[in-house]
Amino acid sequence: MRSEELEDRSQETGGGGREGETGGRREGLLYRFSLWAAPLLFRLLSFFLFATCRVERRGYEHFTRFAEAGTPFIVSFWHYGVIYIVHQARTIPYVAMVSASKDGEYVSRILRSKGFSTVRGSRNKGAVSALKGLVKEMAAGKTAVLVADGSQGPARRVQAGTILLAARTGAPIVPISWAADRYKCFRSWDRTAIPLPFARVVMWYGEPITVPGALKGAELEEHRLGLERSLNELYEKSWREFGRQEH
Repeated sequence: MRSEELEDRSQETGGGGREGETGGRREGLLYRFSLWAAPLLFRLLSFFLFATCRVERRGYEHFTRFAEAGTPFIVSFWHYGVIYIVHQARTIPYVAMVSASKDGEYVSRILRSKGFSTVRGSRNKGAVSALKGLVKEMAAGKTAVLVADGSQGPARRVQAGTILLAARTGAPIVPISWAADRYKCFRSWDRTAIPLPFARVVMWYGEPITVPGALKGAELEEHRLGLERSLNELYEKSWREFGRQEH
């Protein structure tokens, strides 16, 4: 190989390495800044979007009977409504399971800024350790917030985690749904929705669901389907108030 080619190749390799290192540092700084900014941005956007919404509650006593007594329970809802439900969550100690992915760190930071505790894990990564973490947090008196259909779906199909947590802790599950007359849907697998300013929002709270401690395979599926039916009934009731079958 000629000396000129060796020199050119050396320059390409060295330059590319330096550019890669610089780009990596920039990307790292941008990621850290975005993690810092995410909770602030969520608070600002949720205030301007939701502060003018008129909220009506149905079956709220199912929620308050445990919240006011300080009894830990499990809040369960479909993923499409997570943004507004997180906005509504306040006054009592909560713990939430958040995806172990890099993007999940944004959610974790937002939740912690609202006073939540978080455990990291998902159906495909860290599920067992996350379940143990939730059990430990609930033993300390916290109420669990769980997305029934998980972080990746399928939409409106209950995953087993909520049922397993209820069986381990003996805590009741309170299903929740909401609908609005004015809202925005995003192009995601669950069609994530948020109410628009000045919307009328209806929140439905279902009757508590209890799960026995010792579950076999068939019993687990029976209770999973029971929670799925309850959530879908609430979902349909919510949107029927606005003349819709779904969001």
